[in-house]
Amino acid sequence: MSNDRLNDVIEQTEKFVKNFDKFYGGRLYLDKDFIPIEPQVPTAELETEFQPVQSAEDTKPKSIKKPEQKNPEPKNPEPKNKDNGSVAAEDFFGNVEVKREDWEFVETLEELNNKIKDCKKCELWKTRTNFVFGVGDPKADVVVIGEAPGADEDIQGEPFVGRAGQLLNKILAATGFKREEVYILNILKSRPPGNRNPLPEEVDACRPYLDKQLKLINPKLILLVGKVAAESLLKTKDPLNKLRGKTHDYKGWKVRVTFHPAALLRNPNWKRPTWEDMLQFKAMYEDITGKKLEAQSDDI
Repeated sequence: MSNDRLNDVIEQTEKFVKNFDKFYGGRLYLDKDFIPIEPQVPTAELETEFQPVQSAEDTKPKSIKKPEQKNPEPKNPEPKNKDNGSVAAEDFFGNVEVKREDWEFVETLEELNNKIKDCKKCELWKTRTNFVFGVGDPKADVVVIGEAPGADEDIQGEPFVGRAGQLLNKILAATGFKREEVYILNILKSRPPGNRNPLPEEVDACRPYLDKQLKLINPKLILLVGKVAAESLLKTKDPLNKLRGKTHDYKGWKVRVTFHPAALLRNPNWKRPTWEDMLQFKAMYEDITGKKLEAQSDDI
């Protein structure tokens, strides 16, 4: 076989294997223990000689003894976990390809919750009571994002249900939003012990879920409440006061930042700047949507 023909066969084989899983649900594996028989190339001298007829016994295939290996690799290795839990598998030529997980293909928030509610990608699953997915209108124009569930949220399985949640409801109502009209979630889905700040690896483990939620909701505006939520989503170390009063971008969504309601409970002096942030947020919402908001309450 000529070199050009051989190269063409190799190229066609590679294309076939790369597209193999599109047409067949099984898997291909290369038996690394297989030892090919070297072809016997006759010399010019032998070609001119008469070759005796082989007997049936001589034509039987001969077995090849495989070399012993001290630690042979399994022929069908288990898939390896990559990054945020995605499954990686080796193709016919040993290339590692990251496979998408089932939850990445869902089309509703309910489906997503059912797929990820038993997540164990970080250590928080060992101490949580409930997986806190999120709550609200699945097609909301506004998404409110906090940092992580607290004690009350961990017990009830719903974000912002404690004292801070009650204050958030009042802030939303004074701005013109009802709680059920927006969607509320957290950077983390599980409560950190003692309400400590989320660890970077915990944020990284939950981020793909949050991104999928945002993609399914596709809000007009995102409101980040608190320093931790702002730092985690926007990947910044800027202080909160430097982030407030500006419109940020997260993967194409417009983002505004204000104080966390729990911070207002500790320091009521921050209620005034929070109200100023919300008036700006309201004006931006009305400008984007063309809708006019009327305050549901003026009690903050």
